[in-house]
Amino acid sequence: MTRAGLRLLGAACALSGLAGCLAERPRPGPPLVSITLDKIRVRSPDTLTGTLRAQDPTGIDSVWLTLAFAPQFGTDALMRTDFQAPFRTFIAGGHSPGARISVTVTARDLDGFVGQRDTFVTVVP
Repeated sequence: MTRAGLRLLGAACALSGLAGCLAERPRPGPPLVSITLDKIRVRSPDTLTGTLRAQDPTGIDSVWLTLAFAPQFGTDALMRTDFQAPFRTFIAGGHSPGARISVTVTARDLDGFVGQRDTFVTVVP
């Protein structure tokens, strides 16, 4: 191998070594979403309260809460990267004891990615 070839090989090895030291660039993805419920057992009828939270480095476009497949709460997050808001929603009567009512929070970021978290509350007598 010639001297020029050895130098080129050495330079390539040095560059690949330096590339390994660089921090990995962030990849776009859906917002991180969480929901905190003040109680997990409810009556029918009752009121459910808690806190919604969404985080995304590009900014949150909107956040909404769905209770048993019916939209309950929606808000514009005003492009904040960390959004948090309390909620208060009514649970209608007619649910039998032991029934599970789904609670879902969904957030969309400015890139159009959607993150979702779901849980449920149980109806008690």
